[in-house]
Amino acid sequence: MALNNSLSQGGFRRSQNIAYRPACEKCNACTSVRVIVDEFNPTKSFKRTLRKNNDIVGKMSMPTPTTENYSIFRDYIDSRHADGGMADMTVLDFAAMVEDTYVNTRLFEYRIKPENSLDCSDQHEGELVAVALSDIMEDGLSMIYSFFDPSYEARGLGTFMVLDHIEQARKMGLPFLYLGYWVQGSAKMTYKSRFMPQERLDTTGWHRIAS
Repeated sequence: MALNNSLSQGGFRRSQNIAYRPACEKCNACTSVRVIVDEFNPTKSFKRTLRKNNDIVGKMSMPTPTTENYSIFRDYIDSRHADGGMADMTVLDFAAMVEDTYVNTRLFEYRIKPENSLDCSDQHEGELVAVALSDIMEDGLSMIYSFFDPSYEARGLGTFMVLDHIEQARKMGLPFLYLGYWVQGSAKMTYKSRFMPQERLDTTGWHRIAS
């Protein structure tokens, strides 16, 4: 745990039982980012996303892979990242991604609340629409990987999960939400720069970015 905290604060990311950090010759574009939880205030756009998903209930549990999780993951990858490095992941690969961890990892499941129900209970769980695998560190939550049902893309579920993690970190008394790497100019990573204020890591340390 202590080693993972130190590595994460130094810009490393976790993949199963491996900690890594990009090290490309003559390139340092990959920048670690973390949201400053206590100073975050949702924009009008973020508030619309929250309202759009006010029928979704999140549940945090131990990192146990299920066929239901994998089905959502498979649809997400095939729809959005069919040419990416995770396209060939089997159900066994997925299970390893979820449960092979040496730190305090949790699975966050997001379900549409059943009609006429106050919440999602084990007896009548709602439809699963999004999942996030995250580490609980000494100074924040770290989102390792998240995915959602692509048929609900209009809901902005990727944004919603980040907003929910910011709130969960706030409730836990954790100062940061780690979002992994951000690359300026990368269309797929642009969303990370929307969550302000945040800190970005360079060779001299973490620096606050307000806009």
